[in-house]
Amino acid sequence: MNAAKPLPPENETSASNTEADFAVLRERLHRVIPGGAHTYSRGDDQFPSIAPPLLERGKGAYVFDTHGSRYLDYGMALRAITIGYADPRVNAAAIAEIEKGVNLTRASAIELEAAEFLCSTIPSAEMVKFGKNGSNVTTAAVKIARAYTGRRYVCIPRQHPFFSFDDWFIGTTPVKRGVAMEQAASTLVFDYNDLASLKRLFEEHPGEIAAVMMEPATHITPCPAQELDETPWTRRQAGERTFLHEVRDLTRAEGALLILDEMITGFRWHLQGAQTYFGVEPDLSTFGKAMANGFSLAAVAGRREVMEVGSIDKPGMERTFLLSTTHGGEMPPLGAFLEATRINREENVPGHLWSYGARLRELIRQLAARHGLADRFVVQGPSVALNYVTRGADGQPSMEMRTLFLQEMLKRGVMMPWIAFSQAHGEEELSITADALDGTLAVYARALEDGVERHLAGPAVKPVFRTHN
Repeated sequence: MNAAKPLPPENETSASNTEADFAVLRERLHRVIPGGAHTYSRGDDQFPSIAPPLLERGKGAYVFDTHGSRYLDYGMALRAITIGYADPRVNAAAIAEIEKGVNLTRASAIELEAAEFLCSTIPSAEMVKFGKNGSNVTTAAVKIARAYTGRRYVCIPRQHPFFSFDDWFIGTTPVKRGVAMEQAASTLVFDYNDLASLKRLFEEHPGEIAAVMMEPATHITPCPAQELDETPWTRRQAGERTFLHEVRDLTRAEGALLILDEMITGFRWHLQGAQTYFGVEPDLSTFGKAMANGFSLAAVAGRREVMEVGSIDKPGMERTFLLSTTHGGEMPPLGAFLEATRINREENVPGHLWSYGARLRELIRQLAARHGLADRFVVQGPSVALNYVTRGADGQPSMEMRTLFLQEMLKRGVMMPWIAFSQAHGEEELSITADALDGTLAVYARALEDGVERHLAGPAVKPVFRTHN
């Protein structure tokens, strides 16, 4: 099978039928699902008009739409897949737990095994509480910090795009409709890699800040580690200090907690998370996405002394109603987590991600330069967390050019809404990507000369966080 089965341009009837089918599917989606999907980053406004509105299945590094067309995927279920779609070993582990009943009346054996395993894997974790999605466990981490410190405020960096769907975070974004702003008022914003901006918050709110929450790294890495070595994925050089260590020292000095949100970096940068890669120990961590290779599982973990605010075995201690979820201990995802982590460890999946990313970045840079686009189509970040920036003729970031890039890659059988890859991405996938990039960047270069609007099939994609549709 080819990388994709795109509709041939000359087959106007077939293309017309597909376009009509896609329109019907979009209408059906929006009629019954607000937003047309259950994550905004999956919405129609995040993809070009030619993108399939529905995907039917995924296998390895590929996804298939309702017409049977196959696409090499760099979305990887919003970065939740690190091994590959429908990995039979992970699926078998989940199915084994399905056969045991899925969800029982008391804690299950796999629940205890998974908790003990996570605590033995993550050095900073002595206790863990499982959940079903990242928003719930990040909010739980904030509650733990407030309960433990008796303080109100939590600080987050403005450069990190998402922590939770709850009001304490969403109220800091442009999308404020329906938000209880008194809850959002307890969240303070600083700049990542700018310690002075964080210190100012502590000075303005002395003795009132419960925690600082941030991702360890995105495509922006903590100073001074802006240029990361592309080969090692083990612990960074002992004694190397970064912005993370400075924040760690500041929170300790101020009596606040450090929370590292490893929803994306966890089990991807390193088996033990980016906290081990950078050599910094948080008080609390949150995990999700890749920990179970796509199965619905998230976790908040941390020091026993801190996590015990949610305990019930301390007579006389004031209670904290932490996470209480019917499906938090659901057995199939916990089985998937154990098997996925075994594979990650034994087959060095993080090492493959670093290596593949390094090759992909070099490929993109070479092709961009070949087409005269070195300063117009730019790839950033460490190889495990690549990000591309599309710039227009004026040199400024352009959503229109981003849409054109997405559109042309889709025509060539590659879905690249962002850059995430898995163990299933190998030599063949890199070759497919090279061919798609070569053709796409040729169109990109022409669009800079004669106007992008002449090449777009529909409207430009839009930011998720905006005040109006």
